[in-house]
Amino acid sequence: MHRLVDWVQRIATGLGGPGLILVAFLDSSFLSLPEICDILVIGMVIQHPHLWLYYAACATLGSLSGSYVLYALARKGGEAFLRRRFKERHIARGLDAFKRYGLLAVIIPSMLPPPMPFKLFVLLAGVSGVRPMTFSIALVIGRGLRFGLIALLALYYGLAALQYLKDNAGIVSLWLAIAVVVLAFGFWLWRRRGRRRAA
Repeated sequence: MHRLVDWVQRIATGLGGPGLILVAFLDSSFLSLPEICDILVIGMVIQHPHLWLYYAACATLGSLSGSYVLYALARKGGEAFLRRRFKERHIARGLDAFKRYGLLAVIIPSMLPPPMPFKLFVLLAGVSGVRPMTFSIALVIGRGLRFGLIALLALYYGLAALQYLKDNAGIVSLWLAIAVVVLAFGFWLWRRRGRRRAA
């Protein structure tokens, strides 16, 4: 597995943005390549700082594409597969999260680092009938924030960004998740006020 990861990393580095899309696609769909995408984004931004937004967008696009494959499979009857791979209590909690929090049940896990079982939430989104556009928007928000932050850290801190992420990944992701929850709550209040005025 270590050789495969090294090979994938070398290929992706040589291809630049398209290689990043490929790795993010594989990591979000059929393979698990934890932190490889983060490392590649940092390395590519250090080499070409002016392309930081491009690399963040490539990683986001690849992750969206790979996740959408799993989501589509789950929509077409992936519940049996889900129950073979994950424990019943995890599935029950995940489905409950979708009922309670909607979009946030995709956005927040998509920002958090491993060992967050992000693929479980992707599959649950398909099984629970989340609309394709809703799923895609949520994933772009979550992954976009995650890879955008990683690219910015690489832009300002260079190689030190990698160590910073290793030491503080949980804290950074937690603050991102809090920010999204606050924004979502603000949006909900704004819509609620609008409805009351209309009534």
